[in-house]
Parts: sequence; C-alpha cells; structure tokens
Amino acid sequence: MAGRGVDISALPKEVRDQLAELDLELSEGKGLGQGKEKELKSCCVCNASGSTHVSAHTQAPPPSSSSRYRDRRSRRPHRSGGTRDDRYRSDIHTETVQAALAKHKEEKMALPMPTKRRSTYVQSPVMNCTPPDSSSGSENESALLRQSSVGADLEALDTPSLLQPPSLQSPDSWINHSVQGSSTSSSASSTLSHGEGKPQESVCVTVFVGPPTPHPPGVPVNSRVSTKIQQLLNTLKRPKRPPLSEFFMDDQEEIVEVPQPDPNTPRPEGRPIIPVKGEPLGVVSNWPPALQAALVRWGATQGKSPALTALDITGKPLYTLTYGKLWSRSVKLAYTLLNKLGPKNEQVLKPGDRVALVYPNSDPGMFLVAFYGCLLAEVIPVPIEVPLSRKDAGSSQVGFLLGSCSVSLALTSEICLKGLPKMPTGEILQFKGWPRLKWVVTDSKYLTKPGKDWQPHIPTANTDPAYIEYKASKEGTVMGVAVSKVAMLTHCQALTQACNYCEGETLVNVLDFKKDMGLWHGVLTSVMNRIHTISVPYAVMKACPLSWVQRVHIHKARVALVKCRDLHWAMMAHREQRDTSLESLHMLIVADGANPWSVSSCDAFLNVFQIHGLKPEVICPCATSPEAMTVAIRRPGVPGTPLPARAILSMGGLSHGVIRVNAEDKNSALTVQDVGHVIPGALMCIVKPEGPPQLCKTDEIGEIVVNSRAGGNMYYGLPGVTKNTFEVQTHNHSIPPYVLQHILHLGSLIFVVGKNEGLLMVSGRRHNADDLVATALAVEPVKTVYRGRIAVFSVTVFYDERIVVVAEQRPDASEEDSFQWMSRVLQAIDSIHQVGLYSLALVPANTLPKTHLGGIHIFETKQNFLDGNLHPCNILMCPHTCVTNLPKPRQKQPVGVGPASIMVGNLVAGKRIAQAAGRDLGMIEDQDLVRKHQFLSEALQWRAQTDPDHCLYVLLNAKGLVVSTATCVQLHKRAEKIAAALTEKGSVNTGNNVVLLYPPGIDLIASFYGCLYAGCVPVTVRPPHPQNLAATLPTVRMIIDVSKAACILTTQNLMRILRSKEAAATVNIKTWPTIIDTDDLPRRRPPMIYKPPTAEMIAYLDFSVSTTGMLTGVKISHAAVSALCRSIKLQCELYSSRQIAICLDPYCGLGFVLWCLASVYSGHQSILIPPLELESCLPLWLSTLSQYRIRDTFCSYSVMELCTKGIGTQTEILKARGLNLSCVRSCVVIAEERPRLALTMSFSKLFKDLGLSPRAVSTAFGSRVNLAICMQGTTGPDTSTVYVDMKSLRHDRVRLVERGAPQSLPLMESGKILPGVRVIIVNPETRGPLGDSHLGEIWINSPHSASGYYAIYGEESLQADHFNTKLSFGDPTTLWARTGYLGFVKRTELLDAAGDRHDALFVVGSLDETLELRGLRYHPIDIETSVSRAHRSIAESAVFTWTNLLVVVAELSGSEQDALDLVPLVTNVVLEEHHLIVGVVVIVDPGVIPINSRGEKQRMHLRDSFLADQLDPIYVAYNM
Repeated sequence: MAGRGVDISALPKEVRDQLAELDLELSEGKGLGQGKEKELKSCCVCNASGSTHVSAHTQAPPPSSSSRYRDRRSRRPHRSGGTRDDRYRSDIHTETVQAALAKHKEEKMALPMPTKRRSTYVQSPVMNCTPPDSSSGSENESALLRQSSVGADLEALDTPSLLQPPSLQSPDSWINHSVQGSSTSSSASSTLSHGEGKPQESVCVTVFVGPPTPHPPGVPVNSRVSTKIQQLLNTLKRPKRPPLSEFFMDDQEEIVEVPQPDPNTPRPEGRPIIPVKGEPLGVVSNWPPALQAALVRWGATQGKSPALTALDITGKPLYTLTYGKLWSRSVKLAYTLLNKLGPKNEQVLKPGDRVALVYPNSDPGMFLVAFYGCLLAEVIPVPIEVPLSRKDAGSSQVGFLLGSCSVSLALTSEICLKGLPKMPTGEILQFKGWPRLKWVVTDSKYLTKPGKDWQPHIPTANTDPAYIEYKASKEGTVMGVAVSKVAMLTHCQALTQACNYCEGETLVNVLDFKKDMGLWHGVLTSVMNRIHTISVPYAVMKACPLSWVQRVHIHKARVALVKCRDLHWAMMAHREQRDTSLESLHMLIVADGANPWSVSSCDAFLNVFQIHGLKPEVICPCATSPEAMTVAIRRPGVPGTPLPARAILSMGGLSHGVIRVNAEDKNSALTVQDVGHVIPGALMCIVKPEGPPQLCKTDEIGEIVVNSRAGGNMYYGLPGVTKNTFEVQTHNHSIPPYVLQHILHLGSLIFVVGKNEGLLMVSGRRHNADDLVATALAVEPVKTVYRGRIAVFSVTVFYDERIVVVAEQRPDASEEDSFQWMSRVLQAIDSIHQVGLYSLALVPANTLPKTHLGGIHIFETKQNFLDGNLHPCNILMCPHTCVTNLPKPRQKQPVGVGPASIMVGNLVAGKRIAQAAGRDLGMIEDQDLVRKHQFLSEALQWRAQTDPDHCLYVLLNAKGLVVSTATCVQLHKRAEKIAAALTEKGSVNTGNNVVLLYPPGIDLIASFYGCLYAGCVPVTVRPPHPQNLAATLPTVRMIIDVSKAACILTTQNLMRILRSKEAAATVNIKTWPTIIDTDDLPRRRPPMIYKPPTAEMIAYLDFSVSTTGMLTGVKISHAAVSALCRSIKLQCELYSSRQIAICLDPYCGLGFVLWCLASVYSGHQSILIPPLELESCLPLWLSTLSQYRIRDTFCSYSVMELCTKGIGTQTEILKARGLNLSCVRSCVVIAEERPRLALTMSFSKLFKDLGLSPRAVSTAFGSRVNLAICMQGTTGPDTSTVYVDMKSLRHDRVRLVERGAPQSLPLMESGKILPGVRVIIVNPETRGPLGDSHLGEIWINSPHSASGYYAIYGEESLQADHFNTKLSFGDPTTLWARTGYLGFVKRTELLDAAGDRHDALFVVGSLDETLELRGLRYHPIDIETSVSRAHRSIAESAVFTWTNLLVVVAELSGSEQDALDLVPLVTNVVLEEHHLIVGVVVIVDPGVIPINSRGEKQRMHLRDSFLADQLDPIYVAYNM
C-alpha cells in the first residue's frame, strides 16, 4: 500500500491489521476474486475519506509534466467543446462513469505509453483534415445518443419491493412509474455522484504516473524502453479479474474446457411467459383491396391533393407532387417498363421480375413514382443505396443481394445516372460483386404515355411478393426480405389503426424513405390514407438541423417520423428559433426508440421543447425489424394520464440473460422505456436466443417472435436461411421473428434491451455494443475523439469473443490525451460492465468506412481490423485482462534416474535407444597415405610435388569472370612467402595465434597454409565493413583480444582501414598487434616448414558468434582436421577430377572447412563465389553451376533466400539465356539450425523449370562442438520429412501426426550422418539415453569433434561438460560432446547403402534459444513463422523474452501507416497458434533484425539493442 502513496502508520490499528491480512493474501495470490480486492479498496477509500484526511497524493513524488498538465486542466473553468457537443451532454451516465473512474485513482500504477517515431503520427494540419461530420448522422444513431439513462430515478423505487426475495418480486417492482411532466434524467444526478455504492474494482491500468519503478539488474538505468517494460510488468502483477478456473489440460489433445458454471450466477425464476396478443385489426369499409387501388382512387378523385413535398438543400420546398401527378406518372412508367424497353417493343420485363431502384436520398418524388410504377406493372422493386465508388463499404454484399434476387435492370433518375462513377469509355463502372445491369432513366420526358385503352392490372392483394427490402446482417451479408402484397396492405392497415391516421393529414418524415419506417409510413401508409408527406433529406438536416421542427410548425403536421439523432440536432439548434410551435403534433414517432439509450434523448428533447407546445404523451417510441416489420408502437396518450413506465435494470443481470432490479450498484443500472403495445392483429412471445426456440420465463431475456399477417415472408432466393427465421415453431405457432432482444412485458407493454446485431457474447455473458459505446462516450472524450464515431464489435480469438472498440481521433488530440482517454475507457468499461476490452484503436478523422447516411459500417470496420487495413494512429491491446481461458501453466516434475530407467540391451523402457551412426571411416592401409594425410601442410607439399599444375581454386567476381586461380604449386609457394614474412616481420613463435583478416578469396587460403608452415595457429576473422565500422570493428577487436593474437595478416586496403581515423573513433588503434600486409611479399622461403610433433596439437581456432550472441572459439586439432576432411571426402565422393562450387562465407564452421581445407585434402577443384558478389549480380551462383556443369554445390540459407526472393520470378528469362541446372546432383545448405523446409521447398519448386531436381536440395548440420555432423552425400536414401505435433513439442515430447493435421509442424531430416560420427539422443537433465522418436539433446562421438573451447581463464568445468561428458547410465565409458541442440532419431522404412534400415536425425532447435514460458518450451522459429504469416507487410520477425514477457519484433516492409495494424494481428496469431500472450510488439524498419553470416537471426543482440533503446523503432506497443 505504501506504493500507492498512503501513509499506513496514520491509519487506525484495526484498519492496519485488515490491510496486512489482505496484502498477505494478495502476495500469495490466493485466487483473489472481486470481493477481496473490493474489500481492500473500500478499506482504503473509507479511511482516505474519513476523519484522518490522509490524501492519496501526500506521499507522491512531484507530478510529471503530464500530470501537472492534467491538474492545471482540471482547475480551469469548464469550456464547452463547441455547440455541437451539447446535444450529447449526459449527466447521469457521465457521473456514473466518473464515479467508477474515481475508484481507480487510488491505484497509482503507471501504464507504459506506446513509443512512436515522430513520423508515424505527425498528422496533416488541422486545416487540411476534414473532421468527420461530428453530427454523425449515422443510421444506427444509437451510438450517439447513449446518454444518461443509466441509474436514473433509482431513488424512486418502491422500498418494499426491494426487500422481497427475488423469486417473490412482482413484475411491477421492475417498473418505476416516473413523475408526470418533465421526466429528465438529470434530476437523479445528485444521488449518483455521492452514491454510497460499493467501490468498483479497477482494471489493472491507471493513467497517473507513479513513483519511479525499480530497474531489474543488468538493465541500463537510463533505458527508456526497459522502464516501460517494468511499468508493464507492474500492471501484470495484479491478479486478473475472472478467477482462472477454466483451463484445459494437455492430454494429447488440448481442448478448452467448458467453464464450470458459477453457482452465484443469477438464473431465471419466473413462470413461463404467455404469448401477448395485439388488439384485433378492425375492418374499415373504405380500406382499399390493394395498395395500388388506393392510388387509383386518390389519383381520380383527389388529383390536386398534395402527396409529397420535397425540400432543397437549404430546407425550402423544392416541389410538391400531387396525387394526380403521382398516378399519371406511375402509369406511364408501368407502361414503359412492360412495353417500351426492348427493341421493336419486345417485352423485356415480365410481372414478377425484380428491378433495382437506385435513387438518392434527396429525390423522394422520383422514388415514389418508380416504386408505384413497379407495383402497377407488377414487377418487384428492390430499393438500394446509390453506389458512390467501386470501393463503397459493403458494395460487394449489395451485389450479392442483387444476384440472389436475379436483378438485371436498375431504375434511376437522369441526375443520379450522371453522378454514377464511369469508366473512361463513358460506361457505368462495373461495381465490385454486382451482376451486369441495364440502367433505365425514369424522368417523365423519357416515359411513353399509354393509349386510352391501356390500364394497369390491379388484382386484390395476394401472397405474391410486392417489394424486397434489403437488410444487412451482423456478419455483413445483405439479404432481401420479401414482403407480399397482402402483408404490405395489412401492415398499412395495422399502422393506420395504431397511429390513428386520418385522411388528408400531414406527416413530416426525416427517415430514409427506401426502407424501414421511412418506407412503411412515408411511402405506403401515407398513400393509403391520402396523407401529405414532407420529406426532409439527410443533407438538409446537416445544414439546418431544425428544419424538421420548422416544417412541423409551418404545415401544422400531426405526425413526425424521426430518430434520436434528429431530436439531438433540433435541441442543438433550438436557440436560433423562438417562435416554433409543436402543438399540432399528435404523434412524434421515434424510430429507434427501442434502443435502451433513447430514453435520455426523448427526455432531453421534451425538456427543451415543452415550452414550444410539445406534449409529453405524443412521444411514441416503437420497435421494428426488417423481418417482422413493426412489432410494437406506443400509442399517443390522452392528455393528463400518467406517463408510461420505466424499468431500471441491473446490467450484470442483463449480461446473464435475466431481469433483476438494480438496487445496490448504482453504477451499472440501465433505465429502459417501453415501446408500447404489440401491433394490431399480431401475436407475440419471447423465445430463448440459443438452441431450439423455447418460451422464456417472465424474468428471462430472449428474442421477440411475432405471428402476424403484416410481416416479411422470406429472405428472397435463400430458402435455407428463411426456414430458420420465418418459420419458427414455438407453442404451436409458426412465427416470423423479430430480431431484437426482448426483456419483459407488463400489461402487454413491451420493453427492449438491444438488438441481436449489437450482441457480444463474451465468456458466456451477453453485452450490448450500444451500452459499451455509451460508457466510452461518458469518459469526456471532447478533446480526443468524435462523438458518434465509435464502433464496438467482437472478434473471435482463442475460443472466445473479444471486444474491440474503434473511434475516430480528432486531428488536434495530443498523444498523451489519446492514451489517457483510452486508459480511462478501459477502466470504465471494466468497472461498469465487468468485462475486459481486447483492443482499443483510434483512427484518423474520416477514415472509418461509412454507411450511406454517414454512420459507421461496423462489419467493414471489423473486416479492416482483422485484415490489417484499419491504419490506426493509436492502439492499445489488453490481452492480459480479457484472455482468461489459457491452458494451465505446466508444472515441471522433479527429474531423477529411477529404477524404470534400467536398460536391457539396446532398449529404454521398451523402445530402441535413439542412436544412429554414419558408416565407418575405415583404416588407411598404405603408410605413405597416412603420412600424406596426417597434416594438411604435408598434404599441400605432397600435391605441389606430385601434381604441381593441378588447379585447386578458382575465384569468380560479380560478372562471373575468373579473378584469380591457385594451382597446387602456386598455393604452396605463396604459403612459403607468408611463413617467411611471419618469422621475419612478425617475430612470432611456434604456437602463437595469428589473426587472418581477408575478404573471401585465395589470399585467405594461402595465409592459412602460411601459418601452418610457420607453426602458428591461424584464426580467421571476418573483416570489418568499411561503411559500418562502428558496428563491425568491435567484434574484430574482441576476437583479436580474446585469442591473444601475436600478429594480424591482412591486405593493404584493410590495413589502412584498421589505422584510419574512423577506426580510432571506435577502438583503440594504438594497441593493435603487429600488422603484416601480404599483398607484395619478397620471394623468400622459410628456413624450414614446421611439422607438429603430434596430431593432437591445435591446427586452428574457429571463432563464431552463436545465435544467442555468445562469442565462442573452439580448438580444432590436426587429427580432427584430417578426420573431418576424410569424412566429407567419403560422403561427397570428392576426387581430383571433381569440381564443386562454394557460395559461403569462409570464416567459421563448415563454410571455412569447405573453402580452405577440403580441396587441399581431396584434390578436387573448388570454384569460389563470395556471397557478397550476389548482391550486385543475383544469378551469379546459378549461372556458374550451369556454365561449369557443377554436380555438387554448397551454399548458405541467406544465398538461397536471395535467389528465391530476387530471381524466383525470372525463371523464364534465365531459361531463355540458356541457364540449365539439370547437372546439379546435390545442393547442400550449410547451417547450424533446424532445416528451413519452407525455403528449401520453394527454392526447389521455383527453379524446377531450369532443370533442378527436387531431390538435389538438402541441408547439412554442424554445431560448435562438432563442425559437421550431417551432410547429404551422393549415395544413400532421399531426405525424409515428418510431421510432428507442436503442442507435444512444447512438452518436450515428439508425437508424429499426419500431414495437414492441426498444429502440425513439418520437420526435414538434417542430411545423412557423416562417416565416423555416432549420435545419441539424451535427456539433458538426467543425462540418460532416450528411446526412438523421443525429444532430447543431440550428443556426438566423433574423431573430428573440437578439442575444447579456447578460453583465456580456462573454465575447465565447461570444457568437460560440453566436450568430454558421459551418460549417467547405459554406456558410461564412451566420451560424448554435447551439441546444445534438441532433436530426435527416427528409424525410417528407407534402406541405406549397407541394406540396413536408415536412422534419420531431425534437429528441432537450439536448447539455448528456446523460450521457457508458462512451463512450456517454445522454439522462436515457430512463433516467428506464425508472425510472418500474420500480414503481408511483415518482412521478417524475431522473438525473445525479457522477464517472462514475450517480445515480438517485426520488420515492416510496407508504409509506416501500416505499422499499428500489425499489433493486433501479431497478438492474435501468437495467441491462437501458440497460446501465448505477447507482452511487447516492436515494429521496426527492414534490416534491423541482425543476421549472422550463415543467415541466422541474432536474437540476443536484438534483445540487447531493444533494452538499450538503440533500435529506433517505428512503434512499440505494450500489451496490457
């Protein structure tokens, strides 16, 4: 507690005791649930606010600049963020959220803020950035309105009902009869801000910077990155909120267990619900037999009566369409459609065909004519939005709708047609996913007037489809709901009865007239009742928000059709109009009144406009869906009667699907208003949303289903989906459902708590997207994000839904403000909804995909998030908080050699011992040959005498030309000159170490033999890079110092570099040992050529930087050299007549052996290609193979990758140049790692066209203790591949699976074991041998193993352990060398040369590199493979751990705006495939991940650079 800035000594004793006890439990992590944590906090809170007056800030350090800025800002008088924000002012919910956030301030835990390179988030100036229309006008404006109904009127609940046990509560106890008159929610705000509710539990994040965090040992104290990681670690130390009860055990198959039900979960306890009937549909004598008949009647009898008035952009009337004009134009259109579209008046359309209606929102008149023209022609209209571009959000889904409805004709207006995007030819663009359409213009001048004898056929309403209304599902698919003629008519009759429409009255419609309420009231029911509709388009509302109110006032309209956003806009602008009157309104229909958050909009609007004559009883919310059409609507009340009821519910209960009164926790209450009674003539009930439709109980939340003649009939063209939706069998009723979540009905009043589209199912609990948006908006986002531009959706990651929030950020928002707002949203949602967010992203203004009316296209936003196309400018991932179903960490069992390990013959626990051996090296009978091959120096002398002119080496340049060659005698003489120079100039003694610093070439080889002739020990070192001395020279210096070199042999160029000013800036150049330039040596011979007294003496030192960043030098004896060369000669069948090509770095390992030693031993000719030359001429290596007809070639992974990426696509050009690889018999990749199967396979496939045999490509394997263990030879079986289960590998087990099995990993054999080598697989902990196909450490017994590490301080224990170690049981006499690599041996069905079954060695990875996380062993390459697949812009990746945090570094090959897209994708893929939570994601430029000469990643170097803050990352994300 001290860390939180509270002086404990000042607290009373009993509080101190309680705190000590709780702290103890916290430290022991005893499954701390919510209760204890709340107890701890409430304990602090009550004392901090009690008489002792201990401030949470008293012990805190001086505030940082950011917190000072925050304090100063809080003291400033509050200034409104512009008039447009007032309409969202939400006292109750804002205070609720602020109260919840206040609870978090006790915790001073600092969140690490993401690190960004400046260029990544420098946004364009505010002037150039069009802010999104903050009025937002989305169709699902629910997102905007979320005001404050939460917890309103809590005090007014009847106390007796709260004291009853839940099972006895009557439905009345859920309802709060609100006070008559102005029932605004603000009245309850005072009760909320000082509520005595229990403190909410906080998320593990807080935005206040706390005291400096201690640094772990070994990290530079000034390291900015490591401080942030330490902050992140601190946030992770607290227990997670849902206790980790649901695990899955690793039992061959890992399956997420079904979480055990919590006994405290509220369950429904009421009786089964009884279906509710609407009032019977009355029969009125003058109702028409079909809707078209009404148009005929009004057109004939009331021709001058206005049908529709359209407004221009300024809100003034543009034109009025009378019923006479509507009738005559509709008839002309019907006649044209049926008779005048085809050539020679052939009929193109038949009755029943589908036709698209494409009209803009600003042209209701043309739409009305087109719609009724289609009805009269008996073709089926399909109204859709006007496509604006090929990339419209959801455009291809609209194409799916048109395709499923077989639409081939589109009607539109002339103006709209001109505005459609065109191709250069002038044709209309083919929109993505759309069928080919013929466009027909319906302006009057293009229509043909029918003859007097032609009349449209008007049958009585039947069950044929009348029109098709489009509907977008949660998954983004657009389906067409077909409405029959009789359903259309019945629906109009039901609405007429419910709304009490009268002939000739006026209706103001602000909604979209193409679908939903706008179509049903403003186009269909209005014509049936000869209503005058005034259509207010969306564009007018943006320019003049009060226009609809003015129209009601001017036309004395009786009905207005609006959404909550229109109420807000009117309130926002009402000060400009003093003289408007809304007295004429009989009904103010709120189309989205079913949204729980609409209650505050209605209340606030009433509050403002009551003085303008608005009566409380005229506000009529309703509930609708495209399938069931109108489900319920509140009837206009009688003046003076009490206002309808409100329900105040617990959000916690709602999330479990039950209805509970919210009594204790005022922070998470939801106030809901009713949507009136069921529509006339309908029967309604509530069914369970999951599983087969069963009736709910009275206190259970379910889906509303409706049985009515006035509803949709089917999803057109989709019979399968139709059956599940429109033919629901429940309680013997076949009911088309209404896709909303119902809550309860009382006296047949309907309450709705949300739509299925916004339902988020997280860990078995239901959350409503609208509720989460409301909470996010209540976190005062004025400075940071645009209200109404927030999207909430869920993505499936690791067997559960995870919640993602995306918002548009203001261009002027500072980085710190944005981060603070995001942190507070996390806390608020955690406190109020008890659910953790997975990701919170802020995108630049105006970049989220929009629907046609400006709202956010949720499905496209979600798709962009998952595809990495969202391009956020800020992102926060919180997987630690919300991912609670990870597998249980493995507990390692104690190891020991027990009696079960007793071996019988060659068996371990019933299995063959995992061991394998190459063939025998064989004895050399001839003593002369023994002498010749004992020492390489003697072999060279012997070749110079017996075959002086045989060419051993050919060096090529980038153009493929021969730069230099070396015959046996030339090499011998050059070596003699160097030996003489060493003894004279270098004054070196026998056994001194000499560093060879040369570029790849023949000089390096000559210097090596010169050292042997002089009796020195050569040490080959890669020369420093002239352009990058600061990075490369220190390694050279280190090897020179560690090897205690007496002298350096090099070229003139490199000697200048070593003594240059640039070098002096990096290392001390005055202390170099003697430097000898070997370019121009005098012709001298050494007095004698040294011959070692024994073959066990050191021949050379091999220094290499391992992938873990360790510089290790090993001693290679003369005996090991000759044994190794003999082994390679036998395996690859190398003789004097043979030619091989080598494209490798010649400084260490097998590369050095092949470059410098093998030719002199075996006498074959080596064509040397320095890998660096490939950078200027990619095809160099392959063209050399073709030109010289090479049979055997050796390369590194980096060379293979260069060819695959660089010229893999140019095989046709290379083939045309005559390049032919059919001569290549073996192409061996030299490496010290697991074979890269994907790379070798893609190389084989790409160059197959050039004649490369797929059998040719294979790999070799070596390690520090033994430079060459495996190499695919010329004879022997093909390389075999197996598939192993990755989950088992993490448990150090091998389980072979079939190809394509989930979680399978392909492993390729690492080449055949070399002659003279014995391999055994050993348990690295018990040091006992393992059975066949068991994973263990690879141990080697071979005559060419290294003699030991070259260590200055002689760490003998390490030597003995790695080079001369014995098994703990079995064969305790043989000495083995430990490679430090995990692998297994598997006996295959293939036969080797001797006819025995072949034992294949599979290398899995380096033991030093493995990551120990959650008790499991991970190989970095597996995680990196997953990461690289996550997004097309990830060029390369590397992972490492730091204090149990997994850090992923990804190189970004795309533009920097893609950088933040990678963060969620990387987190997702690692969680899905490896069940690990990524702690830090670092996005860097290409080429930042260091790679050694063998193409292996230097992960530890990367880790050190990261912790020392030397990477210059584009972005660093700290996952919470």
